Amino acid sequence: MRLGRAIMAVLYIAAGASHFIVTRAYVHIMPDYLPAHREIVLLSGAAELAGGVGLLVPQTRRTAAWGIILLLIAVFPANLWMVQHADRYPNIPVWALWLRLPLQLPLLWWAWQYTKPEATPLRLESPTEPSAA
Repeated sequence: MRLGRAIMAVLYIAAGASHFIVTRAYVHIMPDYLPAHREIVLLSGAAELAGGVGLLVPQTRRTAAWGIILLLIAVFPANLWMVQHADRYPNIPVWALWLRLPLQLPLLWWAWQYTKPEATPLRLESPTEPSAA
């Protein structure tokens, strides 16, 4: 689970950073019905960064995973918007826009895996240590 969590963390940190690096690209995909496009893009980027970093910290791991789940649900309308307005995105193949929709399910499942408490390893007493009994 550690490797998967580390990979997920790096992906969300990179995705979050990209919101600050190529902000305009993200603003361009925002649904028209939402206000404050730039601010929402920056806020969602910060949320992705926080989620990625949070996955790496044992004390925040579960909360970060729940946050990523909520974030994936929150950004789903933008993915749907892009499919509905594919003509606005001529550089992205329509099949790729459609692929993003069901891709959310495995991403949600992956994040959900880290919402569970981690098993604490059993500490076996050494045969030379006296028992507390």
